[in-house]
Amino acid sequence: MVVRLREHYNNVVRKSLQERFNYVNEMQIPRLDKIVINMGVGEAASDIKKIEGALADLTVITGQKPVITRAKNSIASFKLRENQVVGCKVTLRRDRMYEFLDRLITIALPRIRDFRGVSDNSFDGCGNFALGIKEQLVFPEIDYDRIDCVRGMDVVLVTTTKIDDEAKALLKAFEIPFRT
Repeated sequence: MVVRLREHYNNVVRKSLQERFNYVNEMQIPRLDKIVINMGVGEAASDIKKIEGALADLTVITGQKPVITRAKNSIASFKLRENQVVGCKVTLRRDRMYEFLDRLITIALPRIRDFRGVSDNSFDGCGNFALGIKEQLVFPEIDYDRIDCVRGMDVVLVTTTKIDDEAKALLKAFEIPFRT
């Protein structure tokens, strides 16, 4: 089964980007490389059971087992020690990446309270786009009665281009709702 967004990219987006930016080679056309979803759990430093809820939520949202992230350095003012659990992350590629992006655009973003579009200031200068979500409840897979607390997450869309304008054109072609 072909993923709807991947088929849209192959049939429509590639041709429009090639015409707009006059690419000579097919490999110059920007594409989505991966999506990294990060959920920071600062409370896990004092209570290790907090990370279990974050792992369960991220597993349900992405359909893939998260990796536990640990602190690289000790920071005394945050009461953080080296190798202490600070969160979890998932890297999505290929079909799972397109399925997640489709659910994010069509289902999750419209469910955000007072949503007026995502900011176009979140490009990092290297063609990657970062998006912050304040609560995991915008995803319909999450059962409201089973969560222990509301957690936010960072979603980073990594593209193959190094120019922000080309990456923005790619994401607009995927119909990500940018603010006007």
